[in-house]
Amino acid sequence: MRLVFAGTPDFAATALKSLLQTDHQVVAVYSQPDRPSGRGRKLVPGPVKQVALSAGIPVFQPRTLKTTEAQEELRALNADVMIVAAYGLILPPQVLAIPRYGCLNIHASLLPCWRGAAPVQRAIAAGDRQTGITIMQMDAGLDTGPMLLKTTTAIEESDTGGSLHDRLADMGAQAIVEALDRLEQGTLIAEPQNDDKACYASKLSKEEGRIDWTLDASSINRTIRAFNPWPGTYTDAGAQRIRIHQAEVIETSGDRRSHNPGTVVGRSREGIDIACGLDLLRITRLQLAGSRPQSADDLINGGRNILLPGAELD
Repeated sequence: MRLVFAGTPDFAATALKSLLQTDHQVVAVYSQPDRPSGRGRKLVPGPVKQVALSAGIPVFQPRTLKTTEAQEELRALNADVMIVAAYGLILPPQVLAIPRYGCLNIHASLLPCWRGAAPVQRAIAAGDRQTGITIMQMDAGLDTGPMLLKTTTAIEESDTGGSLHDRLADMGAQAIVEALDRLEQGTLIAEPQNDDKACYASKLSKEEGRIDWTLDASSINRTIRAFNPWPGTYTDAGAQRIRIHQAEVIETSGDRRSHNPGTVVGRSREGIDIACGLDLLRITRLQLAGSRPQSADDLINGGRNILLPGAELD
């Protein structure tokens, strides 16, 4: 089939690479405009565009698909299917109707749960036991279209936003190829979503990364895992900002009154123990301002007079 692919970041680039290894023909790629990056603020193409250019595929980067000009440009490609993965632009109904079989979306959750921008991180932070990929027929709503194919994976205690993202990217790449094969065979069955079971994965912000020590240690630890590598989690010790990369929960007797939440109650080579609303959080890997990430052991070896017992974090 003739395919048009729309996507921008690494998650989408993984799927594009997979499609390029099939017998389908990717006739064009749509990606968001290049963004300034680095100290020089030079325009840098996104991962999808880089893959497309390496494969000699034409790349279109309109700022919107709502104009007649952009829609006619897409129509001229005569695509059978448009594959969409983390594109970042809204597809109006006029665009959804252009390809012969419409537009298929690779979404990183088990819909209808976690519709929206950050399904990977929200699933970890919420304590979900599993997630997966849903191949969805796109409609005018936000991830509300009929579901065509699902694959699942367990969310492990060791998973971070980064590790789960990469695993789901590989799963999405495999799932879209299977979905296209079944589309050609006429064996894809559309299943409507149950809107009553829907939940939304709102866009992440750096401000969400500030740790609220009044929460229980398990919730905080899930957020640390979910927001690794971006947007990251942090706390303040006086004027010193501390970014937390890895931690573990230390269960206590459940006494919430032993120490005020945010108080450093222990400091050893195993980690920095912080009182939470319930239980303790042991920080095992952290980053001080102007420094590289380091273990608690390295912090102590470096003689840094910080995060001593009795200190209070904000």
